[in-house]
Amino acid sequence: MTLIHEEQLKNFIDGKWVEPSSSKATAVINPATSETLVNVPLSAASDVEKATSAAKKAQKSWALVPAPQRAEVLYRVGLIMKERKERLSQLLTMENGKVIEEARGEVQEGIDMAFYMAGEGRRLFGQTTPSELKDKFAMSVRAPVGVVGIITPWNFPIAIATWKSFPAIVAGNAVVWKPATETPIMAYELAKIFEEAGLPKGVINVVFGSGSTVGEAMIEQDDIRVISFTGSNEVGRGIAAKCGQRLKKVSLEMGGKNGVIVMDDADLSLAVEGILWSAYGTSGQRCTACSRVMVHEKVKDELEERLQREIAKLSIGNGLDESIKVGPIINRAGLEKVKSYISVGKEEGAKLLTGGYIMENGDHKKGNYFAPTLFTDVKPDMRIAQEEIFGPVVSLIPVKSFEEAVEINNGVEFGLSSSIFTQNVNQVFAAQRDLDTGIVYVNAGTTGAEIHLPFGGTKGTGNGHRDSGVAALDVFTEWKAVYVDFSGKLQRAQIDVE
Repeated sequence: MTLIHEEQLKNFIDGKWVEPSSSKATAVINPATSETLVNVPLSAASDVEKATSAAKKAQKSWALVPAPQRAEVLYRVGLIMKERKERLSQLLTMENGKVIEEARGEVQEGIDMAFYMAGEGRRLFGQTTPSELKDKFAMSVRAPVGVVGIITPWNFPIAIATWKSFPAIVAGNAVVWKPATETPIMAYELAKIFEEAGLPKGVINVVFGSGSTVGEAMIEQDDIRVISFTGSNEVGRGIAAKCGQRLKKVSLEMGGKNGVIVMDDADLSLAVEGILWSAYGTSGQRCTACSRVMVHEKVKDELEERLQREIAKLSIGNGLDESIKVGPIINRAGLEKVKSYISVGKEEGAKLLTGGYIMENGDHKKGNYFAPTLFTDVKPDMRIAQEEIFGPVVSLIPVKSFEEAVEINNGVEFGLSSSIFTQNVNQVFAAQRDLDTGIVYVNAGTTGAEIHLPFGGTKGTGNGHRDSGVAALDVFTEWKAVYVDFSGKLQRAQIDVE
């Protein structure tokens, strides 16, 4: 299929496609074939300054547009995305590697987010409350922050961008967006859709480049009042520290070490399906991917056997092939990182049941493929049970009880997603209460978040904010308290209360 007409992308600033100040660029590589798709610029700090200036100017008039009218743009964005769903999905698979059915699901997530956040244009609810004084009215309203900066990852290059940009825009903000250099085509396509949908120039600006240059420049721009970041814990901590020094609002979503609990009364067929999908979908390159399975010792052997049988059936290859279930790792560095953890697991005493190697023969020779991997007899304190691998590697940890499983699940740095398979209603409700993650699934895997609920987690996963759902509006708005005194005299709040 035809990708795009340009050999090298340009930045989108103030409604125009413009050459970056820097002549540096890097290739965007299809991880399934190692083919170059397009070149993406490595922009300079001055490009961020131009984008921020355009956004600041545009935001002043955009904020004055009634919110239901702002929402109309998002409705049009959603309709255009729906019309182009298949093209967007195929482009996503080519630059990201995820299999085509997953790509379609991700694009659908963006479509859903457009319609959902457009609905918020007629809500954006505040509160009214009785005043403590006579002839006085009190209420709270949401106000836009101004210019927001969003930094998005390569593993969900369009879904996460919509989680952040759509609520920001409907709330009356303007956006400066730095997409991942591995997956810039989705940003290019979404910017064109915004343009076609009639979003005023300057309300969305895309600056391609590295985190160390473009991301850093966004943090240093005083006029960017919010940074919303999804990525690694290490980078997120650095962003939080720098934003804190500047009293800049920051929202962080930084990964997980997600666990599935399989109790002795679980439907094992369902559990196997859930584990396979959440562990090996997107080749394990999801912040919600299942990385650990706390399995009751009574069903451990049977679960191991079933998982090995089903893993052997997984088809691995280029995600554009409808029959493929597992695609490649994003790049060579990611591939080597996953490989390094296999040695770590073996050295720590874990038993490798299947996988554990880079696939370099036949159809897999040109891509970045790693065999779906399963360890067993893993101890909770092993590195493979503690650290985020971001690849198709699962650790089975035997447990004797529900309480032990919960304790192990909670004994990691992250707190994004967790899951339990059981028929015991008491354990279901105890799990909802006791699992210290931002997302809890019952009789399902650790993936499958819906856009109308908050997305995010506890501990090392984030800093308390959430993407998606109404909660996303809290990131991109400020609360304003409004008092209207119609008494005709000065009333001094608590002093004059009778």
